[in-house]
Amino acid sequence: MNLMKTLYLPHVMETRARLETEPTVRALLSPDISPALLERFMIEWSARGAYMTEPVEGWIRGAGERCIALGMEKLGQGLITHSRHEAGHHLMTIEDTRVLVRRWNRRYEQQLDAEALIAQPPTDAMRAYRQLHDDTITSELPIGQAAIEYEVGYLAVELVPKILEQVTRVLGRDAMEQLSFLNEHAAVDVGHTALNERMMEEALAPQPERARRLAAIGSRGLDCYLRFLGDCLSASRGAWTPVSAAA
Repeated sequence: MNLMKTLYLPHVMETRARLETEPTVRALLSPDISPALLERFMIEWSARGAYMTEPVEGWIRGAGERCIALGMEKLGQGLITHSRHEAGHHLMTIEDTRVLVRRWNRRYEQQLDAEALIAQPPTDAMRAYRQLHDDTITSELPIGQAAIEYEVGYLAVELVPKILEQVTRVLGRDAMEQLSFLNEHAAVDVGHTALNERMMEEALAPQPERARRLAAIGSRGLDCYLRFLGDCLSASRGAWTPVSAAA
């Protein structure tokens, strides 16, 4: 029996459906989106993404160590090994921000400061995302960390390619190719998703009743990330948006 399919997925489908219905997603994928708004959003997402991404290696490693402490040695070692693949990924978001800001500043009169954007205080959704990870790791179900990664990985696999296609269409291939973090995660998170699914299957085998709790944790993670994207779009709309690029 595929425990993930029968016991876990039914409880996350409502949140996953928001990848189609969320106003933020619909606005970003609209054929009528302003090029300046989309470009400004990609800058905001990259800049704020460092806060969301920097702790990932430590979160996964911490969940692994907690699993081992609770007697789940195999799961714990799997998480610790996986954590090493996430080291330094926040540096990609920082560099993407700097590249995108330079591109913007060459084309628009409104000049942006990449370092100031990166240093912005976190929104409520961003803080909630970090808190969810921290609470999960210290709980009696630290494998819930894999559920968060599983659902955010689903977003990366399902939504990010659509956004990259939109960037290519609206801003050009050169802009899309500058999004190194998103391009990498759209590709590698297919494998990461399969890994997280295997680990959760292993956790569910002895205790299938864990499925609903894991789904609740994963759904909260995806909800936080969707609200974070909404914050990025709101900030982009609130910024002064030039009518046209500078000559």
